[in-house]
Amino acid sequence: MATIDISGVTKRYGSETALDGLDLSVENGDIYGFLGPNGAGKSTTINLVLDFIRPTQGDVRVFDLDAQADSLEIRNRTGILPEGAELYDRLTGRQHVEFAIESKRADDDPDELLARVGIADAAEKKAGGYSKGMAQRLMLATALVGEPDLLILDEPSTGLDPNGAREMREIIREENERGATVFFSSHVLGQVESVCNRVGILRDGHLIAEDTVEGLRDSMPNQTRLRVTLDRIPDDSSAALETIEAIEGVSSVTPEGRTLVVACEDSAKTRVLRAIEDIGVSVEDFATDESSLEDLFVAYTSDTADSTRAVR
Repeated sequence: MATIDISGVTKRYGSETALDGLDLSVENGDIYGFLGPNGAGKSTTINLVLDFIRPTQGDVRVFDLDAQADSLEIRNRTGILPEGAELYDRLTGRQHVEFAIESKRADDDPDELLARVGIADAAEKKAGGYSKGMAQRLMLATALVGEPDLLILDEPSTGLDPNGAREMREIIREENERGATVFFSSHVLGQVESVCNRVGILRDGHLIAEDTVEGLRDSMPNQTRLRVTLDRIPDDSSAALETIEAIEGVSSVTPEGRTLVVACEDSAKTRVLRAIEDIGVSVEDFATDESSLEDLFVAYTSDTADSTRAVR
């Protein structure tokens, strides 16, 4: 059964089309990572699910309920961590959570929720004095109120340090094990890769790829990551990177000290190595890695991507 079912949805703002015939299904129990470059339509999709905006055409159903007619019931069963949400500066952390508990008519212990997200010691502190990371933790605590059936997290690791991001991932897994479906958008691709059982990539209002991370890799068998260790950093490193990035079949080049990490097609590897030698540096060693989600994301969302090859 689908927790979220979006069918043929188009959303226009005047002459601008944010979504164009979007079909998207998130199954019960999924941890679904929703990816796409800025302006792809991710926030529009989330707002449609929550009935904050209405589609120009098409249908949105959540828990097999109509997103418009049954929006109050849907929101009561959903925990939301929106991107860029503002807190009430004069309310304490505990008061924020108590308000969420009262709004959902739940019986959670606010102190337990604050402890779970790691800010128990700031319960009596006014939110106006919270750091960005603390504010994000507080919003997560309010999203967890009432043991929601669906968690919608929009850029959940914003403002969090590495420990905070790890704790966020652990909570996502715990909520999923409890039975919640999790739907979240993120620019932190490593985070998505580590927790999601399914990934969708949105581009220009279209779902261009949807599968497990392994399935996405299998759908692009020619995509690989080449790690090349140089004898020294080129004198003009910027020009060197531009030269390699211009090679046909290369998606991205990332320098890591004397090592270049090149996402490319298998057929481009020899051209990459030859171009490096032509720059005037020597290759000390090279190896190929399995493509990361970041490599796949670049490949699918680049201007040269075939936008129809991997929607499943």
